[in-house]
This record gives sequence, structure tokens and C-alpha cells, in this order.
Amino acid sequence: MSSNHNFLLRLLDTPGPSGFETAAAREWRDEATRFADDVLTDVTGNTIAAVNPGGSPRLMLAGHIDEIGLMIVHVDSDGFLYFQTIGGWDSQVLVGQRVIIQAAKEPVEGVIGKKAVHLIDSDDRDKVSKVSDLWIDIGAKSDKDALKRVAIGDPVVLASRALELPNHRVASRAIDNRIGAYVVLEALRLLSRRKPKAAVFAVATTQEEIAWSGGGARTSATALDPDVAIVVDVTHATDHPGVEKKIHGDFKLGGGPVLSRGSAVNHTVFEHLVAAAKAEKIAHTVQAAPRDTGTDADAIYTSRQGIATGLVSVPNRYMHSPNEMVDVGDLDKAAKLLAAFARRLKATTSFIPS
Repeated sequence: MSSNHNFLLRLLDTPGPSGFETAAAREWRDEATRFADDVLTDVTGNTIAAVNPGGSPRLMLAGHIDEIGLMIVHVDSDGFLYFQTIGGWDSQVLVGQRVIIQAAKEPVEGVIGKKAVHLIDSDDRDKVSKVSDLWIDIGAKSDKDALKRVAIGDPVVLASRALELPNHRVASRAIDNRIGAYVVLEALRLLSRRKPKAAVFAVATTQEEIAWSGGGARTSATALDPDVAIVVDVTHATDHPGVEKKIHGDFKLGGGPVLSRGSAVNHTVFEHLVAAAKAEKIAHTVQAAPRDTGTDADAIYTSRQGIATGLVSVPNRYMHSPNEMVDVGDLDKAAKLLAAFARRLKATTSFIPS
């Protein structure tokens, strides 16, 4: 496990659905203040930590700190809570889960209910459960009873904690993408020990999982006006049964960071990342991105007048489930790669494709 694994586990266990990232951002900010030159939070909720802020060029390292979750939208007269999803869920994995509602006074525990199999018509038993078929039971007797503890619009996360497994594996509901925020801060920690010539800003961005308009990545990139940006996110590990590698690529837990090529990725930034990985002997693979990347990179590279952007991903099994899984060694390698990339930058470095 990483030398900073206690921080990683705290970060993974702290609730922070899109739009409600405050608690997770606070953990990240508290850690950043231990070594960063400057730390601040903006109106969108992005938290920014800097090393050598007066340097050149200006490098933004972005990892979104939000996770997928649920939101209470209705309480019926019997006290059952109905919800909608925050971000993209496979509704099948929600059935029977325990949840924690982030209510104003204190967290409220509950369970996701569904009609028992014995009560479902035989023709319907094999059908996929929809979110509209589910509800949250907090043990309330009525709507008045329930509304003493929760409110419409309260966010919800699954009641699960990070699980440490053999071979440096860790599982959590919030791997996507709390680990991206973790990696960019670990890279900044490395850079604080031997400062680069570049100004480096690590950003824990908000609202990526619902960021149809760019979310916190777009607003923070606009404010920081970086010359170059690297986004850290997860990508699908394809080292488990049932995945067609000729369609989705070959990415393994423990295989090191995955470097995206194409789409939102500036070709010169990609080449610099590959060169840094080779120089530092960091194992890595390359992922084709013929269309959008589905990450903060899509919002950043078109911000302002255009920002040279790269994408570094960590292989992740079981994405958007209660038990996403990564190899912690891949996190350490990704952080080292980002630090190496930053140290190779000069004020004269050009990112204009040639």
C-alpha cells in the first residue's frame, strides 16, 4: 500500500457526490496544506493547491473529487423515500444496498428496498430493476416522521468502506474518481520536495460525473489559465472475464498508468508524457481515444483560447459499482509520472503541434 495510504483510505471513505463534494474536498485541502505553497477553494467548490506558483510554464493537474450517488426527490405518506441518481448507475447494483443520507443535522442510515422475489409475477422476475422500482427505507412511520430527519434534495451514498485486498488492491465505491484527486495531490507532494521551474497547480475538480457543460474543470481552467494541463481519471481495466480486448483495449491492474492518445489530447503533451515515462522507467500502456474521452479533459482542452491537455488514466475494475477496484501501485506510478513531466517543463516548452 502507498506510503500515504491512510490519507487515501480517508479520502475514499468520505462522502462526496457530484454537487456535494464539500467533505471530501475538506480532507483533500487539509492534506494539501501540509506541503503546498498555496491552497484555496473557489466558488464552484474546486480546491486548488500550488507549488511554485510564480514559475513558468503554468501546469494544471486535474482529478475530479466527486463520486456518483443518489438524491432524495420524494417522501410518500408512509415515510418511504424515492430517489434519482447522481451520475450514471447500473440500477441492478443498487438493489438491497445499505445507504447513508447526508442530511443537514447528521447522517441518516437506510436500506434500498424492492418488492421481494416471492411477490413478483413470474413473467417479471427476469426483468431489470429500474430506479423507479426502488425506494429507501429509513424505518420511518410516516412522511412527517421521515422529514424530521431528511429533506428533499439530500444526497445519498452507499454505506460501504474502502476494502484493502492482497497484491496492493483496494476496492471502494469512490475510486472514480477520488483516486484522480489523490494522484494529482501526491504528484504535488513529490514536487514540493524538489521544486520544478514550472508553476504547478493540483486541482480537485467538482461535478465531473454530471458535467455536461464542463463542471468544475472548465471554471478552474478558466481561472488558472494554464499553458498545459494533465487530467487524471480512471479507465476500464479489461483483465477480468467477459471483456473483448479487441474493442476495449488491453489494460491490467498493476500495468501502470494509461496514456490517452487522440481526441482531446494534445499530441505534443502525449509525446512528452511518453518520454517522461520511458526516462523514469515507468510501466505504461496507450489507449486510443478516437472520440471524446468522457473525462475533464473534454472540458479543459477547449477552455479559454485552447489549453494543451493530456490524459493519464488508472485501470479500474467494476466502474460505477459499489466495489470499484484499482492497484495502488498504479496510483504511485501515475503520481511519479506527473512529477517527472512537470520537472521536464521549461519556460520555452512549446505545445503547438508540429
